[in-house]
Amino acid sequence: MATKHFRQFRDPATETFSYLVGCGDAARAVLIDPVAGQVPLYLGVLKELGLALDWVLETHWHSDHVSGADALRDGTGARIAASRQSGIEAADKLLADGDTLVLGMQSLVVIATPGHTPGCLTYCWDDRLFTGDSLLIGGCGDLEAPRANGVALYDSVTRRLFCMSDETLVYPGHCRNGRRVSCIGEERDGNPFFHGISRDRFVAVLSRTRANDHLEQQF
Repeated sequence: MATKHFRQFRDPATETFSYLVGCGDAARAVLIDPVAGQVPLYLGVLKELGLALDWVLETHWHSDHVSGADALRDGTGARIAASRQSGIEAADKLLADGDTLVLGMQSLVVIATPGHTPGCLTYCWDDRLFTGDSLLIGGCGDLEAPRANGVALYDSVTRRLFCMSDETLVYPGHCRNGRRVSCIGEERDGNPFFHGISRDRFVAVLSRTRANDHLEQQF
């Protein structure tokens, strides 16, 4: 059986989550949504685990923090991958829905989940989803970014993610109420942004609201 490594990192300044996925047998790893200020921590953990960094994966272009992708590429030789629609011009590989990234004996599958931004991606690794800002714990991303689309966001979550099994774990891009992980069953049945909410209602509220806290109060 392949040796797997997994770490979740939280950046206190922005409440951003970053993730390390590694294959111990191949001694290779990827980092998802790294934050610039946490790069020394990531490098220390990679060294501790004896892993070389192959890829830095972005779920989308981030407006709320500075990505650590460039610093990690400069320091490790890793390549940057992001959506073709992300607008991340420095990416070494442009990803599309259904692409697979192989990491030794592990693999991550790319799921396009646009809406919060046109280039939002979710990465599926075994029974875990790294959803970025598309699906948060009890919430979702806003529509503040250029070309954000509420219809696309609603469909991405309800048609691409909620069709997965209840037990599928959800690792979001940001911390909400101190929680670090959820599952599809919980989000499908209890997320107030989607449960019992029509697409028209969802779009109408997001379109007139600029803060998620205010949005929660209107549902």
